[in-house]
Amino acid sequence: MALTPNDVLRIAHLARLELSADEQASMLAQLNGFFGIVERMSAVDTSGVEPLYTPLSAVTNVTLRLRTDAVTEIDEREANQRSAPAVEDGLFLVPKVIE
Repeated sequence: MALTPNDVLRIAHLARLELSADEQASMLAQLNGFFGIVERMSAVDTSGVEPLYTPLSAVTNVTLRLRTDAVTEIDEREANQRSAPAVEDGLFLVPKVIE
């Protein structure tokens, strides 16, 4: 997929960038180079290759270091809601803004 100069102008407009003619030409070359790399990577057959959760697992056996899912903080809902103008059943009450 090759971009055109009009594509670069549209992208620059969407990004709110003002590019000179030289910058537009440079950006066109850079973006087309990027898309060329993506196309080459998409052409590689990766069927049968298991995804890695870390690149290190390709060279060594890495075990996940997961922490236990345990509550570590106390419930301070009442203290946090003390300064609220209106609370009901542990929820902040706010004025209706949408009809």
